[in-house]
Parts: sequence; structure tokens; C-alpha cells
Amino acid sequence: MKRLLSTFILAFGLMAFISAQEVANGPLISLDKTTHDYGTITQGGNGACEFTVTNTGSEPLIISRCKGSCGCTVPVCDKDPIMPGATSAISVKYDTKRIGPINKSVTITSNSSNEPTKVIRIKGRVEAADLGAPSGVPVKQPATGAPTNN
Repeated sequence: MKRLLSTFILAFGLMAFISAQEVANGPLISLDKTTHDYGTITQGGNGACEFTVTNTGSEPLIISRCKGSCGCTVPVCDKDPIMPGATSAISVKYDTKRIGPINKSVTITSNSSNEPTKVIRIKGRVEAADLGAPSGVPVKQPATGAPTNN
């Protein structure tokens, strides 16, 4: 009985291994990073970043859709097929007019065998820009709810 059970487990494991190898023969998406950290940036600053996509598979990778989690996060993906071994860029632009923490995502939809839906993230913090005072001396905008000296 133990011998029959061992043979069954070995056969099942071999079938699982073979089917896993078949999946790996299609287009495969690989990214240079899954999160971009802006750190602290100034309001109105450059909110652009880029993710590099590599097709590590054996067939062309086609990115059919890139969607930001809100209107303040705008991704741009190349719709041309990415050949095996080739790379492409996904550009993401965050609207830095909004003050506060950044924690947004971009969902990539493709024909990838390993991850047909891949989520990448951007994070950081936008701080208030200096506002010029009439005297010409720059001043910081007060934090929300903070008292002002008038």
C-alpha cells in the first residue's frame, strides 16, 4: 500500500512539474522594480517615474492595458509587442499639486503566462511649496489646521 501511494505521489509531482514547464514557455513579464519611492518632493515638483518591463519568456509579450488607481496617477504603456529578451518602459506621472502622502498603484494587464495582471506602486510624500511673501521673503504654507501668524 505504501509503495502504491509513493508511486502515485511521484507521478502526480512529475505531472505538476511538466505542466509548470509548459506555462513558462509563453510570454513572461518581469519588472526592474515593483515600487517607486519618490521620497519627499515639493508641491508642483516632477512626479514622473519609469518602470522597465522585460519579456523573459519565449513569445511576444503584449501589454493590453495600464490603469492608475485614480486620476492623479497617469501611466503610459507601449502597446507594441515586446519580443523575447526585449524591454519596454512604463511611464507614470503623479499629479504633485496634492499635498500629503503618495500611495498609489498601477495595474498592468498583459498576455503574460506568469502574471497576466501585475500591480506596481508609487509612494512618497508631497510637501507644500514655498509661497512668496510680499516682502520677498519665502514662507512655508502652514500645515492643515495649524495656526497662522497674521
